[in-house]
Amino acid sequence: MMHDGTRKGFLAKLTHQQTMGRTLCFSLSLMKEEAKTHFPQELDLDGWKTLAKSDPSDDDGEIHLEQKEDPLTAMRELVEMWRLAGKMVPENISEEQLRILIELPTKSSRKKFLKHLSIKEGHKKSRKEKKEKLKEIRKEESEHTIEKEDETDIRNTYFLQFWHKNIDNQYNSKAAQAMIFGQPLIFDMSYSSYMSQRELENTVSQLMESEGWNRRSPDPFHIHFCNLQRDGSYHKELVKRYQGAWERLFLSSTEKSHIDIFPAHELVYLTADSPNVMKTFEHDKVYIIGSLVDKSQQTALSLANAKRLNLATLRLPLEKYLQWEIGAKNLTLDQMIRILLTLKDTGDWKKALEFVPKRKHDGFVDPSKYQGKQTVLKRKKGYDFGTSSKKTSKSAAKDATLKTTQKKWWEEDDN
Repeated sequence: MMHDGTRKGFLAKLTHQQTMGRTLCFSLSLMKEEAKTHFPQELDLDGWKTLAKSDPSDDDGEIHLEQKEDPLTAMRELVEMWRLAGKMVPENISEEQLRILIELPTKSSRKKFLKHLSIKEGHKKSRKEKKEKLKEIRKEESEHTIEKEDETDIRNTYFLQFWHKNIDNQYNSKAAQAMIFGQPLIFDMSYSSYMSQRELENTVSQLMESEGWNRRSPDPFHIHFCNLQRDGSYHKELVKRYQGAWERLFLSSTEKSHIDIFPAHELVYLTADSPNVMKTFEHDKVYIIGSLVDKSQQTALSLANAKRLNLATLRLPLEKYLQWEIGAKNLTLDQMIRILLTLKDTGDWKKALEFVPKRKHDGFVDPSKYQGKQTVLKRKKGYDFGTSSKKTSKSAAKDATLKTTQKKWWEEDDN
């Protein structure tokens, strides 16, 4: 039999335990409700345990896309996780790229695709930065140019326009006088069949430049376009380029050949293939330049044309004044007329040949480095063609003879 006091104590203890049990149950129910509020989806504890235990670089650490309702969102979260793990992924990725990424079968292929997108994004970013830098540099240069022009130049004024008009009239006046009193210079226009359309257009561009340089010269030539067939390739391109100014040019154009206009003994054909070297500029001669731009390297066309007409030929002494080792000695038409204009005005070969492009030679020959006639004699003695000990070919002997007999420009006698 249990005592009354003991029974009361036991009942009180039981009542307290029941009260605590109810409170605990109520607290657990509140925690569940709160967990449902903050975490509406059930947590996959097994998946997170596996992810926590695995290596980030291991394929098993990938979250399976099938467990997500939206594959694009799941893939975007996976890409973000790889970015945090230090993988090469792009900063911005489109939905189309995400769909391509989902269709890839393996994780390694996805990583390669993301690496490709990251590298491509980096190149695009660097190009954009370069464009911005160039834009800033050009802006600074334009501002600097405007400031310079504001300080020194006068633009868009009545006096400047009046000055330009007067200068143009002065040039035209000189060209008109040259048509009466000037020395003739012929451009042979008989080579249209030897050139492609692009080469012909290039030739016309050089002819236009030549006409411009001649018109601005203090003592211009009287330019003749001979063998210029009306409505031919040359004529059509010239009319097209000058846009109505063709008939107002101060030059002569004719379908006749140069041998029908001038005496043959006055004509001299300038060609780089001529064996004869031009020593001085003669004011009583009529020089002929072949209007030819040949990219296919058809050699000696102008020389063959001159020989067919039995005309004298000359070539510029380029190897005599310039350190010209290799390469063709063909010059453009505008370079030729600038050289001839300078020779006509000054007679100075060094000044005239400054118009030869520097990319074609290594500068002018320096007479101070020339070793004198003793060196020439030694070279002659080095080639003993009568003995059997020096077995040299005919071509080598010919080259050696040319080198030893050719005079430099500072050795020539002043006659």
